[in-house]
Amino acid sequence: MSARFAELVAATNFSFLRGASHPSDMVARAIELGMTGIGIADRNTVAGVVRAHVALRQAREKFGEIDFRLIVGARLVFADGTPDIITYPATRYGWGRLTRLLSRGNLRSEKGGCILRFTDLLEFLDDLLLIVLPYASPNDERPRRKKVPYDGLEIEESDPGLLDEVLRKLRDKNAGNVWLGATMPRRGNDARRLIHLGETARTAGVPLLATNDALYATPDDRPVHDILTCIREGMKLTDAGQKLEANAERHLKGPVEMARLFAACPEAITATQDLMDQVSFTLDQLAYEYPHEPVPEGWTPQSWLEHLVWSEAHKRHPEGIPEETKKVLAQELGLIARRNFACYFLTVHDIVKFARSPTKQILCQGRGSAANSLVCYLLGITPVDPIKEKLLFTRFLSEERHEPPDIDVDFEHERREEVMQYVYERYGRHRAGIAATVIHYRVRSAVREVGKVLGLSEDVTNRMTSTVWGSWGDIGDDKVAETGLEPGNPEIARLHDLVGRILEFPRHLSQHVGGFVLTEDRLDETVPIHNAAMDDRTFIEWDKDDIDALGLMKVDVLALGMLTAIRKSFDLMRLHGLGDHHLNNIPAGDEAVYAMLQKGDSIGTFQVESRAQINMLPRMKPKIFYDLVIQVAIVRPGPIQGDMVHPYLRRRNGEEPIEFPSPHPPNDPDELRDVLGRTCGVPLFQEQAMKLAITAAGFSPAEANELRRAMATFRNPGTIHELEEKMVGGMVRRGYDPDFARRCFKQIKGFGEYGFPESHAQAFAHLAYVSSWLKCHHPAVFTC
Repeated sequence: MSARFAELVAATNFSFLRGASHPSDMVARAIELGMTGIGIADRNTVAGVVRAHVALRQAREKFGEIDFRLIVGARLVFADGTPDIITYPATRYGWGRLTRLLSRGNLRSEKGGCILRFTDLLEFLDDLLLIVLPYASPNDERPRRKKVPYDGLEIEESDPGLLDEVLRKLRDKNAGNVWLGATMPRRGNDARRLIHLGETARTAGVPLLATNDALYATPDDRPVHDILTCIREGMKLTDAGQKLEANAERHLKGPVEMARLFAACPEAITATQDLMDQVSFTLDQLAYEYPHEPVPEGWTPQSWLEHLVWSEAHKRHPEGIPEETKKVLAQELGLIARRNFACYFLTVHDIVKFARSPTKQILCQGRGSAANSLVCYLLGITPVDPIKEKLLFTRFLSEERHEPPDIDVDFEHERREEVMQYVYERYGRHRAGIAATVIHYRVRSAVREVGKVLGLSEDVTNRMTSTVWGSWGDIGDDKVAETGLEPGNPEIARLHDLVGRILEFPRHLSQHVGGFVLTEDRLDETVPIHNAAMDDRTFIEWDKDDIDALGLMKVDVLALGMLTAIRKSFDLMRLHGLGDHHLNNIPAGDEAVYAMLQKGDSIGTFQVESRAQINMLPRMKPKIFYDLVIQVAIVRPGPIQGDMVHPYLRRRNGEEPIEFPSPHPPNDPDELRDVLGRTCGVPLFQEQAMKLAITAAGFSPAEANELRRAMATFRNPGTIHELEEKMVGGMVRRGYDPDFARRCFKQIKGFGEYGFPESHAQAFAHLAYVSSWLKCHHPAVFTC
C-alpha cells in the first residue's frame, strides 16, 4: 500500500512570476499522482484559490466522488526577515482571520505590495494552522536587526529571530497548530539538512512535515519557471546564473516518491495527513450575505421591492395593468423571492435614485442582460420594456442558473466618481470593495517579454507581433512565415513554444472598472482588500469569474462619455430656453432624425459614428427604432464572422426571399417565425440563439444558457464547438434539414468571439437615438 501524502506547500501562477502552473493544473496533477489532497498557498494572496476550487468541483462532476481534498491558504512573506510561513485556516473563522491579516499588509502598502510583520501574525493566530519554512540555504538567511529592503521601502524592525525562535514563539501562542516544513531539493546536502531540521523541530517541540515546496505541476514546466524568474528579475536567461533553480525538482511528486525521499523520517509524511485532518474549512462555507439596506423599517426586502414595483406598474398603467405584465411580474418577483435577491435589486435602485436626486442630477442608464427584466424596467434602472420588445428573461436570471444577477449601470463619465464614493460612504469601506481584474499575458506582451529574456532583438519581436490583431490573436506558423521569419529556426521555435505556454498566465491584479462587491458584515473577512492606484479606492483580489463561482453579487457602476455629452447638451438647452429635456422625454420616431442617419450623417453620435457604421447606414436605411437596435449590433465582429450581415441586408432590401424553414414532418411550420421574424430569419442576438436552441433543437433553458455562456465567453472560444453536435443533432432529429442546421450553428458560432445580447443593443440604441436627435435638431448645442 502506497503512503498517504498531500502536498501542502504548492504555489500557482497567482504567486505572480514565481509559480509556473495554473491552479487547475496543480489540482489535476495532484489527483493524477494519487495524493490525498493539495494545499494551495500563494505568496501573500488568495487570488488563485477559487480557480483551484472550481477545478476540483469540475473534476468531481466529471469523475464522480474522488478521495481528494483541497485546502486553501496563503504563503506569508514577511518584511522583517521572518522565514516564510504557510498559513491554512482550520475553520470559517480562521479564514476571516487570514483575510484580515492579508488586508492589513495590503493596505499598509501601495498597490501590488503587502507589508507584513511577524507581530501581525501573532495578532491573528486564532484557528490558523502554520507550516514554518526554513531558509532554503545559508544564502537565504536574512540579516537580523537591520534595515531590510522590501517593496522599495526600508523596514527597520526588530527581527523576531532565526528559525528556532520563531518556532518557539508560535508554539507557545498556538500549541498543536505549528509544523516545520522540510524539503529534499537534491542539492547534495539533503540528508544532513533533514537531520538538522529534525533536531530543530524536536528542540522547538513541533512536528516535521514533508513538502516539495512545489512551484509547478511537472518537470516539463521548469523552462517556464526559468522564463518567469528572468522576467521578474529583469535579466536575460544567459545572465541569470544562481537566480534560477539548480534543477527541475520543484514539481509535484507522488506519494511513493515522497515516501522514498523521506524514508529516514516517515513521520513527516504522516504529518501531512494530520494537518489536513484538522481543516474543516472549504470555500463553499463562504455563505454570502448581501447588505440589508436600503429597506425602510417595518418592511422586509422582498415586500419593499414588490411595493416599489407594483406602485410603478400602477403609475404607468392608470387604466389597469395588462394581464401579460401581471403574469411576467409575478414570475420575476417569485424567482427573486426564491433566490433571495431582493436586496440586490434594491441596492441598484438606491444607487440610481441617488444619481437622479435633485441635488445630483447625474444621467444614468442600465444596460446588458438586466434590460431583459421587467422589474429593472419598472424600477427605472433600464429604459427597455422587455414585454414590448419580447426579450428573454432567462438571459438575465433563471431557476436553473446558479449564478447571481448582474446589473450594469452607466453613469456620466465625469461624475461617476461621485457615485462610487457614495457607495463607499453608504456601506463603509469595511463592507464595499471593487472587484479585481486579472491582467493576463496576451500575445504581444508575452512575445515582447519572453523575447527579451531569450536575448532576441526588438525588431524580431516586433515582427513577430506585427500580424496579431486584437488582444486574443495567435502566432501560428503561418503568421510567423508572413513576417519573413523562419518557423523552423530553433530560436524562433523556442520563443513560439514558451510564448504559447505563458499565454493566459496572470501578470498582476488590477481593479475592475466599477464592479462593487458589497457585504452585510466585514468584507475583509471574506476576501483580502487592496489599495488601488487611485486615491480613495480599494479593491478585492477576486475577479468576476471568482465572484460568480462563489455566488457573490456585484453591482457595476460604469462610465459612459456620451452620457456626459447628453447631460451637458440638456443643460445648455435649458440655459437658452430650448426646452427641459431628459433621457425619457425625447420625441420618438422623428423622421428627420432617421433621414439624417440614412445619409450616413452620424459623426459624433453614439455607437453609429465609426467608418463601418457610416458605410452601413445608407445600406440599412433605418426607419424605426428597432432598425437602430439592429444597426448598433450588426456592425460587430460576431455577426461579420458568422456571415450574418449580407444575408440580412439582402433579405431586408428584398434581394432574396425571407424563409423560415420548418421541420419535416412539421410540428409547427411557423415556430421559427416567432424567433427570427424581426431579423429577417437571421439570428443576430444572443437571445435569438437561445430561443433557436430551445425551439428548434429541443434544448432545455439550462442547456440554452450553456450555449449563451459559450457565446459570451470570448476568452474560451473552444467551448462552443462542444455544443455543435448537440444543437445540429437536435435540429436534425426534430426534422430540420442538416444543411440549414449547420448554417444556423455557423452563424451562432460567430458569437463565440463577440456575443451581443439584444437587451444591450436596445439600451445602446436608445442613447444612439437621443444623441442623433440632438445632432439633428440642435447641432450647435451638440457640437458645443
